[in-house]
Amino acid sequence: MLKRYFPFLLSLLLLFAMPAAYAQQQDLELAREYYSQGNYDKAESLYSKLINEQRLFHVVYPDYLKVLLAQRNYKEAEKLVKKSVKRYPDNPGYEVDLGKVYQASGDKASAEKQFNKLLENLKPEAVIVVASAFMQNELYDYAEKAYLRGRQLGNDPLAYNRSLIALYAYRQETERLIPEVLNMLQANEQELGYVQNMLQNTLREDKNFDALEKELILRVQQNPDKLSYNELLIWLYVQRRDFYGALMQARAVDKRTRSGGMRVMELGGISLENKDYQGAIEAYEYIVQEYPEGPYYLLARQRLINAREEQVQNTFPVSAEKIRALLTDYEALLNEVGRSPQTVEVLQHMANLYAFYLDDKEKAIALLQEAIAMPRANPDLVADAKLTLGDIYLLKGEPWESTLLYSQVEKSHKETPIGHEAKLRNARLNYYKGDFELAQAHLDILKLATSREIANDAMDLSLLITDNTGLDTSTVAMEAYAAIELLVFQNKLDEALEGLDSMLQKYPGHSLTDEIFFQKANIYERTGNFEKAVENLQKIVGNPQFDILSDDALYRMAFIYEESLQEKEKAQQLYNDLLVKHAGSVYAAEARKRFRKLRGDTLN
Repeated sequence: MLKRYFPFLLSLLLLFAMPAAYAQQQDLELAREYYSQGNYDKAESLYSKLINEQRLFHVVYPDYLKVLLAQRNYKEAEKLVKKSVKRYPDNPGYEVDLGKVYQASGDKASAEKQFNKLLENLKPEAVIVVASAFMQNELYDYAEKAYLRGRQLGNDPLAYNRSLIALYAYRQETERLIPEVLNMLQANEQELGYVQNMLQNTLREDKNFDALEKELILRVQQNPDKLSYNELLIWLYVQRRDFYGALMQARAVDKRTRSGGMRVMELGGISLENKDYQGAIEAYEYIVQEYPEGPYYLLARQRLINAREEQVQNTFPVSAEKIRALLTDYEALLNEVGRSPQTVEVLQHMANLYAFYLDDKEKAIALLQEAIAMPRANPDLVADAKLTLGDIYLLKGEPWESTLLYSQVEKSHKETPIGHEAKLRNARLNYYKGDFELAQAHLDILKLATSREIANDAMDLSLLITDNTGLDTSTVAMEAYAAIELLVFQNKLDEALEGLDSMLQKYPGHSLTDEIFFQKANIYERTGNFEKAVENLQKIVGNPQFDILSDDALYRMAFIYEESLQEKEKAQQLYNDLLVKHAGSVYAAEARKRFRKLRGDTLN
């Protein structure tokens, strides 16, 4: 009989329960509204009733506790938490809350006692839960203690390694983070990528890099077979732009492992890209000497000459004798390996040297035509050769031939870095001719180029045009300056200097004045008149109106004092000035490296 009426009775009970549940939900929403408005008395009145409802306990408890603490009703808060501890003894979060109540009331001794008691009674299976509860309450010191206690309980020195690393990284505690990440690496060398990412996101100051370097060197000495330590040390040097240090470490590892020199080749490329010519030279020399039968030999031979070429080209004044020595080296390479699709790049480099440094344009053109006509040559290398040939025609004063070649590469290599480079050269050619509108049309497209270097060059030229024509309906001064830049490109430096001096007299106070001084400094540096170069750079640095080129001029001054005038103390002072006055400069990282080197920073 009862079974027959049971569904009916159940429905009846649910029917009566629904209004009560609805009323409780309304009270809960109202309590939350009062709490958000800071009306704690009314919120407490509602929460104190709702907390007794079993199904609402976990929803009501957090806000109710906050309300009691906001009202400084510590006794009621303590009572609430203790009751919760008894009701849910397996939830350590309530134990942490009890300590938080003591803290809020100013009873630090009781709070510490409560937290320490929780740690003392900690069970291995509860470590993560307890540590998380401490973390949620921003009790990071106790979260660390929980992990370390868990490590002790499990007698495992690497337990909770990743959790501690995340905690130390979040708190920027590098002195604790460093040994922890290195311990992880010692246990599992496959974690190298994770460790590098963690350190890259955490280490921001020189002293932190110093601490990591010191600890790493010690560990490398203690664990010579741990290649991950060596790799991390190489990575560290690259982060600090100490490419030579990275190379020395990579070379030492390669000698021990005889791994074919791949890592050394990579660092040679990084060094060359970052204008550390000596480091690149030593990297490629190592490959040539150690692996004459290896897969990188031919490429290393070629890159070795390329690195020497860049070093010669950037050591002013450029030595014609050293240029001829480079050409001899390239010829020797061609005689050794023969003229083939693999040596198209060599022909291009030789042509560049003949045209721009020995003024033998016809020889250069012949070499480039040979490269362009080479059967089965890499299309990208052929395109590069066409760009160089276009430059040489511009050097000869035949811009129509130049734009024809640039446009061919634009068309054949659309939406590629080489195609973008061709468009940039066309833009610069239009700039030289004074057709700023057409130049800007090219530059506006190139600002979105995938290559950061091309995009930056496009942005720089675009800003030069807009900054010096935008407020002036006349473009005469800008046209004169662009024509002078073409003379500089064509190595007609005396004519260029005369033109720049004439502009200073003809357009006093013009917005191009800082550019004129910078260009004069560039010409004087190229011709070896370093005092005059510094004198013109100082006119920019010493005038607060010239803020755009100020960091460029300051860095160049420091570089000239260091490399050309051999006045190290003056250079050190100028690098420091740049770091202080232009902390966000693109030259800051290199200036910091050079400053530290001049200061003699070393680790004991």
